[in-house]
Amino acid sequence: MIRCLVVDDEPLALHILEDYISKMPFLELVKATTNPIDALQLVQQGGIDLVFLDVQMPELTGIQFLRIANGKAKVILTTAYSQYALEGYELDVIDYLLKPIAFDRFFKSVQKAQAVLQPAGKAEVKVETAPPQNDFLSDFIFVKTEHKIQKVYLNDILYIEGLKDYISIFTPAERIITLQNMKKMEDALPEKHFIRVHKSYIVSINKIDSIERSRIFIGEKVIPVGDTYRDDFFKVIDGKNI
Repeated sequence: MIRCLVVDDEPLALHILEDYISKMPFLELVKATTNPIDALQLVQQGGIDLVFLDVQMPELTGIQFLRIANGKAKVILTTAYSQYALEGYELDVIDYLLKPIAFDRFFKSVQKAQAVLQPAGKAEVKVETAPPQNDFLSDFIFVKTEHKIQKVYLNDILYIEGLKDYISIFTPAERIITLQNMKKMEDALPEKHFIRVHKSYIVSINKIDSIERSRIFIGEKVIPVGDTYRDDFFKVIDGKNI
């Protein structure tokens, strides 16, 4: 078993990771805590193999935690901010998970940890409770934003909205704005999972909550189905009806 520790100042984040860890037969949760000082003492005492570590915490940041721990446990960083990724990898973390953390991304991350901590047993492990591995879940695109090139996982995209010379990509966590045209974006996305429904909208089919006449509901967002796209859209939807 890989003995795990979860450190995050957000109780909800702790709960999510506790639930994910419980689904993995080769992980054992030793403790989940909002106190990084207590967690650091536990690591220094030994017996912790893997730490899921938040980066931004008031008493002690994740980066400070890493430097003090000095390699006594392997670490997977968890944060809502991507700017710490490079520094984390320089400190030899196993992986860097961006919040909100999807289970498929968590699953890939702990497989990396297992390959490091249990190299001989990697091929033998089977996780029956994990969702089927699907190329779509791990596929991603890179988009140019104002200051950087950002990775966007396709499974995180709710819908895409075009506005003149740029587009907005909406995920549960953020809105990503990029200088891009809708046609080029449409061509970059897999037809099996995304469909153009309006001159200004592309939607993720599996994120649609309901359809009412010519309106698509994704969460609280209402997206119109344009006349030009209506027939093709409803053919796709009809093909998925049971």
